[in-house]
Amino acid sequence: MSITEKLWLSLKAAPFMALGEGFWYFVFAGLVWLAFDVLLWRRLTHRRIAGKMHQWRQMRWELLYSLRSLLVFGLMGGVVVFAARMGWTQVYLRIEKYGWPWFFLSMGLMILLHDAYFYWTHRWMHEWRLIRRIHLTHHQTTNPSPWAAYAFSVPEAVVQAGIAPLVLVLIPSHPAAFSLFMIWQITFNVLGHCGYEIWPGWFLDSWCGRFLNTPTHHAMHHESSRANFGLYFNVWDRLMGTNHARYHERFLEVTRPSV
Repeated sequence: MSITEKLWLSLKAAPFMALGEGFWYFVFAGLVWLAFDVLLWRRLTHRRIAGKMHQWRQMRWELLYSLRSLLVFGLMGGVVVFAARMGWTQVYLRIEKYGWPWFFLSMGLMILLHDAYFYWTHRWMHEWRLIRRIHLTHHQTTNPSPWAAYAFSVPEAVVQAGIAPLVLVLIPSHPAAFSLFMIWQITFNVLGHCGYEIWPGWFLDSWCGRFLNTPTHHAMHHESSRANFGLYFNVWDRLMGTNHARYHERFLEVTRPSV
């Protein structure tokens, strides 16, 4: 197959990549929004981190920006397909090549790599020269809804999509393992923007709570923009001293049982 044919097939794959990513975005953002903002909002009022409901006007522009980001993700997907066809990635199709243990281990490595990638690119985008040009779109509200998961400017969408080629070039990856990793990331992303704390009050004092981030953690980032840069894990924020000083206190306030 010629390079031109590979390029054409990759371009044709781009819309399907965008549709696939969009499907999971709508499924998870829609389910979380339906659960917290429609069905359970009265029962979970005390768990609302910002103390106020999401507004329709806000959710509308979050959705529109996310749709634009999905187009960028689709184009990046086409780039990844082209790279795979050219043999530049470590994508493999037969699980027997590396075995089932590696299949699951590779997903863990993808998550760890993405967590580090997100922290440092996120912190970089908060530099004063860049935040207005790249990251301000995502910070247009201090109380984001689940629909804000992909509400990025075009340059930020490119940065966020950059994890895909990085993973596939560095880590031998089966398409199914990569797909499960992508489902993990959109699930965590949506929950981080849900506006409600889902964990019990004792969570931060547990072993798991010391490492796993919470919706409160990311909500406080949207409120202050100067702390809590991590995605999945609290490791980088702890190591670099960028946890919000009131994170633990705020979490306890949100999770305190209602009277």
